[in-house]
Amino acid sequence: MAMLGSVAQGQAADIGEPITPVPQHTELIAPKVELGRKLFSDSRLSGGNGVACTSCHLRQFGLTDGRALSPGLPGWPGQINTPTLYNVSLNALFSWSGQIKTLHDQADGVIERTMGAKWPDVIASLGRDSEVTKAFDAIYDDGLQRKNVVDALVEYERSLNTPDAPFDRYLRGEENAISAEAKAGYGLFKDYGCASCHQGVNVGGNMMQVFGIFGTPPGTEDGANTHGSAKATGISDKEAVFRVPSLRNVAKTGPYFHNGSARTLPDAINVMAINQLGRDLSTEEVARLEAFLESLTGEHRGFPVGNSGQ
Repeated sequence: MAMLGSVAQGQAADIGEPITPVPQHTELIAPKVELGRKLFSDSRLSGGNGVACTSCHLRQFGLTDGRALSPGLPGWPGQINTPTLYNVSLNALFSWSGQIKTLHDQADGVIERTMGAKWPDVIASLGRDSEVTKAFDAIYDDGLQRKNVVDALVEYERSLNTPDAPFDRYLRGEENAISAEAKAGYGLFKDYGCASCHQGVNVGGNMMQVFGIFGTPPGTEDGANTHGSAKATGISDKEAVFRVPSLRNVAKTGPYFHNGSARTLPDAINVMAINQLGRDLSTEEVARLEAFLESLTGEHRGFPVGNSGQ
């Protein structure tokens, strides 16, 4: 099968920083990526509800939907903010609750849990399309099967990495890739302890934490019963506990938090400072942190995230 790219060497080398660059190349199987891309836009995965993965993951919004709360299926009230799918394969935990441990489980479960379909109906509907069945037969020995639909979707999602953010270039030694303000913001990010949770290649996505260590952020008044929060984590039985989200491309993925309560990046920075760090930040500190976070915007297929040319 045709391959796309290769795993870059030395990407995981110790650079003495809590954040490591997104790999510049990812090994992919091209026919699977293309099939997964088509399935990602196919409303038959929603069991006749007229929605597709692309209904909630739009490129112009950094593969979110730009809303505070995603309505999900037609006529349903919004309950949770849509996380981005850029760099999703670099996460160790999935969904706001972090209770899903693999990308395959996430892709499998979203069909019935979020899109309102039943897997037998999905397979039957796709099976009536001769072009779809031919595509699966060409790639998979056992053709159109639930596990192969999931596998193709995951391969497409693995293609959504966004390397070459200015901050990644800075980490690789390009001193002038980010501004002096962004460098100062990164210094604050480390000094104030943000990097204790937002670290690693995805600047998050790999651990659980209480949201509201020093206060009660908007939308967490119900504590452990907050919609979307995790249960029985061993971290807290009283406060809302969430998967720490990735901050990659965060400047393009607002509004922020599980309930979309922060409309702008400065709003989100202030909420985090007060409730997670117990700090009141100056306007200058917020601007520096915002400059750093903006430097985490990468590229997909040669275009900056959020660019309509993708």
